[in-house]
Amino acid sequence: MSLYDYGLSTLAQYELTADRSARTRGALLCYTSQGLLILREFHGSEKKLKKQQELLLHLKECGMNTDYFLQNTQESLVSKDKDQMAFTLQHWYEGRECDTKSRDDIIKSVRTLARLHILMKMEPVEEYRERSLRDEYLRHNQELRKIRKFIRKKGASSVFEKDYLASVEWFLQRAQYAVELLDETEYDSLREKVWREGQVCHGEYNQHNVLMLKGEDETAAVTNFGHWNFDIQMADLYRFMRKILEKYNWNLNLAQEMLREYHRIRPISKAEWQNLRVRFTYPEKYWKLANYYYSHKKVWISEKNVEKLQNLMRQRENWKDFAQKCFEVYPADF
Repeated sequence: MSLYDYGLSTLAQYELTADRSARTRGALLCYTSQGLLILREFHGSEKKLKKQQELLLHLKECGMNTDYFLQNTQESLVSKDKDQMAFTLQHWYEGRECDTKSRDDIIKSVRTLARLHILMKMEPVEEYRERSLRDEYLRHNQELRKIRKFIRKKGASSVFEKDYLASVEWFLQRAQYAVELLDETEYDSLREKVWREGQVCHGEYNQHNVLMLKGEDETAAVTNFGHWNFDIQMADLYRFMRKILEKYNWNLNLAQEMLREYHRIRPISKAEWQNLRVRFTYPEKYWKLANYYYSHKKVWISEKNVEKLQNLMRQRENWKDFAQKCFEVYPADF
């Protein structure tokens, strides 16, 4: 019997039973008298979970489809089984993940994000404030140099290590430029403004967390808010666009269509536009691959990560041109 089969016993704490269940990514779908629910093992902070529930219920009241939590009979969001393993139970939806090959799905996801951002505001809590982008970039740049030094010292023996040394100077230059660009923008005042307003980010808005609902032409459900934080909401838009545009070789027309649809629903300010340009200038994916390599320090590096690095190297000029062309001038009207 698997871990998630054991978790089924916690349904009794909600006075529920599952007519049937099905495995899904890291969880168990349960078909119950209250509809489709999802049961997950819980390892996080119950304090943050309560704030997350506050946000989800607010979105639900405003007509958004989200995976809000159920309270058990003890009015708790977390239930423990006989082995003291913690689980949560959430409302779930019949639907499919956003198809990155479908422009309709992509644009619908962008529109959903814009509507979400209008509503996502809470009383600021310092504990859940995202770190400064400047501090993050400076730390990442230091790590890129550290990894360069590490590989040079030990000697590049793998394809990944050789490709890293062949490309790091170019990407590090872009990384340094992003910091300089950030310092030329109104980042600090923008960060303080969104903090005072209590603007909230989803934190992991990507195609896997947007469900296209069956039989609903214009409706989507947004799930997995576990990484929510207080930050400039352009961080969400950037993450979603980057994931998509990497698959489309940084197609400028698609990017402009996404930006136009978002802006039509939730206007992007000039300072936010500048912030997007900075984010797209920084080689975040490159840093992530390098950091993964260094933190694991594996003798064997997966072929998948080698391919990802080589793909970044192939796309680098398109990516560089994209950031310059797409965000250089703030449009008064799309």
